[in-house]
Parts: sequence; structure tokens; C-alpha cells
Amino acid sequence: MNLDPLVPAIFRKTKAAIPEGLRLPPKLSGGLPVVGHTADFVRDAMGMLSRAAAEHGEICSIDVLGKKMVAVFGPDAHEAVFRAPDEHLNPAEAYKIMTPVFGKGMVYDAPPDKMNEQLKMLLPALKDKRMRTYGEIIVREVEGMIKNWGDQGEIDLVDFCRVLTNFTSSHCLLGNEFRTGMTDEFARVYQSLERGVTPVAYLNAHLPLPSFRERDRARVRLEEMVTKLIEDRRKSGREGEDFLQTLMDARYKSGAPLNEFEISGMLIAAMFAGHHTSSVTTAWAIIELVQHPEYLSKVLEELDANFSDGTEVGFLTLRNVPLTEYVVLETLRLHPPLFMLVRVAMKDFVYKDFFIEKGTWILLSPTASHLLPEFFKNPHVFDPDRFAPPRAEDKRDFAYIPFGGGRHKCMGNAFAILQVKAILSILLRRYEFELSEPHKGSDFHGLVVGPKEPVRMRYRRRVVARTAPEVAEVAAAPPAAPIVAPVEQTATVSAPKSFRVSLDLDLCQGHAACQGEAPEVFRVSGLGKSRLLKPNPGPAQYEQAKAAERYCPSKAIRVIED
Repeated sequence: MNLDPLVPAIFRKTKAAIPEGLRLPPKLSGGLPVVGHTADFVRDAMGMLSRAAAEHGEICSIDVLGKKMVAVFGPDAHEAVFRAPDEHLNPAEAYKIMTPVFGKGMVYDAPPDKMNEQLKMLLPALKDKRMRTYGEIIVREVEGMIKNWGDQGEIDLVDFCRVLTNFTSSHCLLGNEFRTGMTDEFARVYQSLERGVTPVAYLNAHLPLPSFRERDRARVRLEEMVTKLIEDRRKSGREGEDFLQTLMDARYKSGAPLNEFEISGMLIAAMFAGHHTSSVTTAWAIIELVQHPEYLSKVLEELDANFSDGTEVGFLTLRNVPLTEYVVLETLRLHPPLFMLVRVAMKDFVYKDFFIEKGTWILLSPTASHLLPEFFKNPHVFDPDRFAPPRAEDKRDFAYIPFGGGRHKCMGNAFAILQVKAILSILLRRYEFELSEPHKGSDFHGLVVGPKEPVRMRYRRRVVARTAPEVAEVAAAPPAAPIVAPVEQTATVSAPKSFRVSLDLDLCQGHAACQGEAPEVFRVSGLGKSRLLKPNPGPAQYEQAKAAERYCPSKAIRVIED
């Protein structure tokens, strides 16, 4: 009996013509007739992806609600996907789940040209010049949050980090006026937006779920709050030097300004770029250090050596704490904030000898791929030293992807790492921490993966810590003047007789860190891309070129010794 007419069209399988010499990716075991692996995807998407990697290694096909999906793992597959042109593999089609959050016609919901224009509007807040002023702002926010802690007490660590990074991100990225106008309501509204981004949204972002309804109400309320802020500024005639003013002054190529709805969407996008990663990573880093006291003692030794004499914590001085940075990188390896990244095949796509049909969703999982033992030794072990030379286990391109990769790599990655390092440098030197009870693992309910809440943490003031200076209420403080930090303490490296520099424009996002480190070698063009002035610099530019390579957020630069 032919049952096909009884099966809804969405569930009917279609067989693509497979070119000779190619094959379909192997299928994940299990699944049910008609609905496939839908129950696994909704109930435990991360567990499903881990099982796919364990069963088939590099590539595996999955069927979710009639939607063809292929999961890929490992640096070769990552690079093929991240480097594919948008006309072949498109993130916008998948990330329209963000439309209810950013707004209709915003970012991934906009036509490609308009989306690119909007993304370029986000970049000024994340460029190197502004990044150099953020360290001191973050420190002031942390000091303001803990000034009433006293000598001991207990906090919900995840909630504390969420509120703190709301303040730090908004102050740095959106400006002092936006930060001072923030209330507890803003934190609640923003949290409601984040909670509305779940794996289920990939199937339908408009289902009548409580979290989606709350998300939609939060988006409306946030636009009301931002609109009032804009109206107040316009009435006063004051012009700020912050990101809000940047957006108020911004124009599309057509000459049209952004309206309040669009400005709200761009502000939310900026917060997403700089907040959610920092919040959960700060919490995870403290949990991991508390559970690994041998590393905690080494980090404290490093921080005390650099800052106990009164040296200011800032953009440049935070470069002198490599172990602290390795702790952040290892935390991101074990607990990447996004456990799943998605592209949609706009055309038939071939990876090695595997045929991926047009319309297929391609899934990448930083969480699963970071646990591949062929790229990370003892991958389940917390081992920050894996990032130190000579091991440098992240040196294999596209093996380490906590922020994604390619031209669509998260633009806020450098800000996130700076922010977490700055927060740790204050909290760990001021207080000792201890879990009140064992934490309960990861919460994969949303796409942003944090610890299961609550995480009760006891704190006690460190006797050896330098007494924190009294600070005024952060909300009332004027914008901090840039502090001139000491020159980074790096060993002089003898330059090779000859070397050359390569710049991968496909990866470049225009942060301008290269120009800040090596202005004689790099220049950022008016189009927002770096330009290589000297492909073959002289020995005098070697250290600067190496610094540009190291600090490029997009990893688009290579210094090649001949």
C-alpha cells in the first residue's frame, strides 16, 4: 500500500541525483519513522551531536522534522564550511532565528547588501582604537560591583556575572550615558531576549512557547527604552562620543538614517557580540579555577607579580598575564558559549567525496570538536598549558573555534577575552572563592551554554591582596580618561634574515589591530579591510609584524620566515 499521499509534504524524502564518484554522508543511528531525530534534537541537541561525532567522525547526516542536516567535525571540515562563499553556504538563512531579537529587516533578516552595511556599523565599537580604552572601564565596573561585599559572603555566581557583564559591555560598547541610564529592568529585559534563543527556534522561532512570548515582549520594551534615550539626547541637543551617537549619525549608502527600531536592533546586536560570551566564560573560568587549585595558585602568582605594586589593569598590561589568558582560552575550549553553528547550503556542496544537497543545514559544534583527541591531548582535562608554546594546540587552523571562523567569526571575540581577563584580574586578587555545593554541569537549554543555575559561591577577602581604592558609584562616574599603560613586557626576539607577511582578506574583519601594532606594515582602508603596505618588511619591523599576527582577532595574518 502506498502511504505517500498520507504523509505531509514536509516529511517526504527526496533523493538528489548524486554525481558519479560521490556519496552521501553516513546517517546517524536511531531516529523514528517520518520525524527522524526530531525528538533527540529538541530534547538534547548537544548529546545528539556528540553521538554523531562518536559514530561517524568527520561527517554525519541527521534528519530533523523533514529538514536535512549534516554535522561536520574537525579542522578540515570547519575550514571548508567557513571559507565557502555565502552564495554556497549561507549563515543568514539559519540565523533568521534572531529576527525576533534583532528585529524584522535587521542583520540576518536583511538583504545581503544591507546586512553587510549594518555589520560594518557595529565595527567601530570593536575596533582597536576603542578597545585600548576598555580595560580601565571594566575595572571600574568590577570595583563598583564588589565595593559593598565586605570581608566574606555568598553569591549566585552566574547571576553576578550576568549583571556585571551587562554593565561592562554596555559601558564599553554603548557608552557611559547608556550605562548610567540602565536599570535593573534593562538586565531583566535583556535576559528575556537571550532566553528566547533556543535550538527549538531553528525549527520555528514563532511557536507559542512561553519563552518566545517573553522574548517578544522584551524586544518591544527594549525599543521603548532606547527610543526614550534617543529622544532625550535629541531634545538636549547634546552629541555624545559613544556607540549610540555613532548609530544616530549613521547612514546607509542610500543616505537614509537609521530609525529607532533599527538603532534598537543594532544596540542589541552589539550587546550580543560582547556580552553573552563574557558572562558565561567568566563564571566557567572561576568554577574551573576553584576546582583546579594548582592552576589557581599559579594565576594568583602571575596577577600579584604584575599588579600588586599598583600597576593599573588595562589593555596593554593585561598582555603580561599569559597564563590568565590561557585559562580563558581553555575555558572557552571546554565550554564554548555556542555549542552549535549553522550554515545552509544554497547550492549543492561537495566536501571531499561527500555530496551535500542544496537546502541541507550544515551543523558545526565547537563543543564536540574541541573534544577530538587527535587535536587536543586529553581533551576532557582542564589544561591551560596546552595553549602555551611549544604545545600551542590551537595553532592548527580551524581546530579551535569557540567564536566560529572565517569572515563571519564573532566580531566581539577580542573584546570578550579582554573583558574576562580584566574581571578575573580584579576578583581573584581581591577574594578567595569556594563552591558552596558541587555545580550541576552545563545548561544546554539555550544556544548560549552556561552552568546550570544556581551556582552558589562563597567568597572571603584575600589577606595578601592590595586594598582596593574607594570608588564612587560607577553609574555617576564620568567617562574615564585613557590611562597610559606601561609598554608590554616582551622579550626581544632576534629577527630572521628575511621574512614575509601574508594577509588573508577573506578572514579580515577590519578591527585595525594590525595597524595599531605595525603601522608601517598595515593600513586599514576606507572599505574597512586591512591593506598590506610591506609584504617583505625589514628586520626593524619583525617584532611589530609578529605582534600584529598575535593580536589580530580574525587570525588573518601570518609571518613566514624564509
